[in-house]
Amino acid sequence: MDKPAEMFDRDFEWSALTRFIGDEQPGATLGVVSGRRRQGKTFLLDAACRAEGGFYFGATEAADAESLRRISTALTAHVRPASPFHFADWAEAVDGLLALGSECPVPVVIDEFPYLVRANPELPSIIQEAFRPLRDRRTASRARLLLCGSALSFMGKLLSGNAPLRGRAGLELVVRPLDHRLAAEFWNITDPRLALQVNAIVGGTPAYRREFARGDSPSGPDDFDAWVVRTVLNPETPLFREARYLLAEEPDLRDTALYLSVLAAVADGNATRGGMAGYLGRKATDIAHPINVLEDAGLLHRDADAFRDNRPTYRIAEPLIGFYHAIMRPVWDQLERPGSADRVWQASRRRYVSNVLGPHFEQVCRDWALHHADPDLLGGLPARVGHGVVHDPKARTGHEVDVAVVGIADGGKPPLLAIGEAKWNERLGIAHIERLQHIRDLIAQAGRYDTTHTRLICFSGAGFNDKARIAADTTPGIQLIDLAALYGQT
Repeated sequence: MDKPAEMFDRDFEWSALTRFIGDEQPGATLGVVSGRRRQGKTFLLDAACRAEGGFYFGATEAADAESLRRISTALTAHVRPASPFHFADWAEAVDGLLALGSECPVPVVIDEFPYLVRANPELPSIIQEAFRPLRDRRTASRARLLLCGSALSFMGKLLSGNAPLRGRAGLELVVRPLDHRLAAEFWNITDPRLALQVNAIVGGTPAYRREFARGDSPSGPDDFDAWVVRTVLNPETPLFREARYLLAEEPDLRDTALYLSVLAAVADGNATRGGMAGYLGRKATDIAHPINVLEDAGLLHRDADAFRDNRPTYRIAEPLIGFYHAIMRPVWDQLERPGSADRVWQASRRRYVSNVLGPHFEQVCRDWALHHADPDLLGGLPARVGHGVVHDPKARTGHEVDVAVVGIADGGKPPLLAIGEAKWNERLGIAHIERLQHIRDLIAQAGRYDTTHTRLICFSGAGFNDKARIAADTTPGIQLIDLAALYGQT
């Protein structure tokens, strides 16, 4: 299949769909496509159907009988049979979809599949029966049925455990947000500092530029503040209320007030369960369920502490939600009044830097180490990259490590490839390097990791002083990573 010229990137996803749809083997096959809303799943699947003459059906929130009528009408318009389809039940409808592949491989897409299952919980079992290995209607078809959905909590369970469709799917594709480098290219931003400032607000969701901001991208660093005011903080734009809608669209989030409060606690810097519970005035056990639900929905991400067991921290997975809770929600009444955005933004910039931009910069540094850094620079291929707190028994204190790069264990203790400090708005010097050296010694004493070749990395959005540069130039194992390096410009 030829990828549409207007589709940005998504080369991996398009190649996976091309292989799945073009597979000439006999027998209908099943695929599952998921991802958070606004990532371009519908565009991707609709384009595949158009390229191969396939059938696309977008489900809506409706009663079961209405959905059956809608798919009957849609399939009639696609096939144009002598008499229109009137499916009596979903078993009949699924067989009608399988019949589309009687002559050659063809994509058949059911988008927003969770809507259909909410109205008819038996639907996954019906599809399971339709895809029984030796069933005649399956073996006689080469339909490539793709079930798509944005409700991550539902889609994640569709093929897991004892779910009816477990073992039936030949494709499980997750459409993820663009990473920081691709997002900069998509927003047409070449200045790395500006790119990260924008990324800390809108992340890598393609729809936020094309549909929500109507293509409005900051023209340069001097336009950033004005861009925030005219797009994200402007009540006339879809971006203004998007964070609220993202939460409301999740089917498993019923008591939205509690979930909003949990996210607000994290946005305010309370990253542990105890911190969240204290912020909400509840016991830690009382918020276990909402935390788990937010994790399943892909809105909250759990990070294990690289140096202490059972001390996880949490971060908001969608930057726009983090920005909303840190900046917009506390002054929502003011922002809803036209003309107030500039005044609110000027008063909120310091909070934006400390509560939004700083933590986001640290996460981008971790993502860079895991996905972009040359293994030779790190001294090996990372198995995982995290962060954590290293205990100093002599000083009776803890030292935060922003970036901890753990290598692949080869029979012994896992190697700690590198530890790093990340500061967005601070020029790093020799004192930061000496701090990392001290922390490395403490980690070595703890004995959890092999620190024989652990490298020290300083990440900064503001640069480095001369002493730090001299140390990096003259001492093996010390690396200085600036914004240009994070964005692959050096």
